[in-house]
Amino acid sequence: MSYTAFSASSMDQDNNSEDESVGPPEDPSEEELPCLPPGLSDGEAMELLWQLRSQRRQSSPELPETVTRLTAPDGSLLYLVGTAHFSDSSKKDVATTIRAVQPDVVVVELCQYRVSMLKMDENTLLREAKDINLDKVQQAIKQNGLMSGLMQILLLKVSAHITEQLGMAPGGEFREAFREAGRVPFCKFHLGDRPIPVTFKRAIAALSLWQKARLAWGLCFLSDPISKEDVEKCKQKDLLEQTMSEMIGEFPALHQTIVAERDIYLTHTLRQATRCVEAPPNAQKVPAVVVGVVGMGHVPGIERNWEKQLNINEIMSVAPPSRFGWVLRAVVKGVVVGMLGYACYRAGGSIGRVLLSLPAVQSLLETLQPPPA
Repeated sequence: MSYTAFSASSMDQDNNSEDESVGPPEDPSEEELPCLPPGLSDGEAMELLWQLRSQRRQSSPELPETVTRLTAPDGSLLYLVGTAHFSDSSKKDVATTIRAVQPDVVVVELCQYRVSMLKMDENTLLREAKDINLDKVQQAIKQNGLMSGLMQILLLKVSAHITEQLGMAPGGEFREAFREAGRVPFCKFHLGDRPIPVTFKRAIAALSLWQKARLAWGLCFLSDPISKEDVEKCKQKDLLEQTMSEMIGEFPALHQTIVAERDIYLTHTLRQATRCVEAPPNAQKVPAVVVGVVGMGHVPGIERNWEKQLNINEIMSVAPPSRFGWVLRAVVKGVVVGMLGYACYRAGGSIGRVLLSLPAVQSLLETLQPPPA
């Protein structure tokens, strides 16, 4: 199973409109990639940049308490930064770590379906998080299916609640990692999380109907106030483990799919990244230095799985939709079609034909077909 990888400098990094930026580095030369002398060959330029990064890399860095160091069999090093997803100090931890160790690879707890948050500025993300409209509901259902899509919308509502309470968009530590990776010569940027549609579908399939109803009810009526101090407490491992224990008691299947399985997947992608790299000019294999940026709740699981034999194929499969799911979806869509038909009747034949010719309506009618037996 491969994971998504790309160079940080290859993506749009026009994020200057963000209000919060981690303070400037102590050495101004570390802020951006240096300008090279003219007339260098490609090989000479690569060797010069490699030497520059080696000079910047600290052999025994003093890193934040949220950083865990893990070693691969070939001697490659992983610096795992545990973060809280709505935290200014987590952004600082990420920037401090990347600047100190000058990694070959940065891996973040994102998948290709959430990569857009790397390119959005803070104000845009705040608006997006608060604005849960019909288009987002339709997109979520189309991407994940009815039940998983609705559950995704409810979780977006939770995120919007936190966003409104804190005035801060989620994922600031990932955007900080993306910016900092672009300032390190030869640094690659990997998306290390399991695709979110797989996670949602497996989570919903693991819950009973009663558990789905209880979970949806709890998410719908979430209104507890949240402070920045509460968010910072999420970086304390003991508090996280206590919270996870409470979740296990309430929804053990949900914890398995959303936390434990993703611990396995993240460990797999982090281990793939933590492999020897080729050093110029003679392509000699040397141990890699990798920075992983994940939520603090995943750190204990990654540590437990680090030296285990892992098989991620079994956590990537998604069961086909059940007959009950199809019946529920058909009932909901049938109600919509009935309302549409009544509207056509009231509006007249010509307007009705126009409505029925719309692509969205035709797509809706096409989906009202039973799954194969």
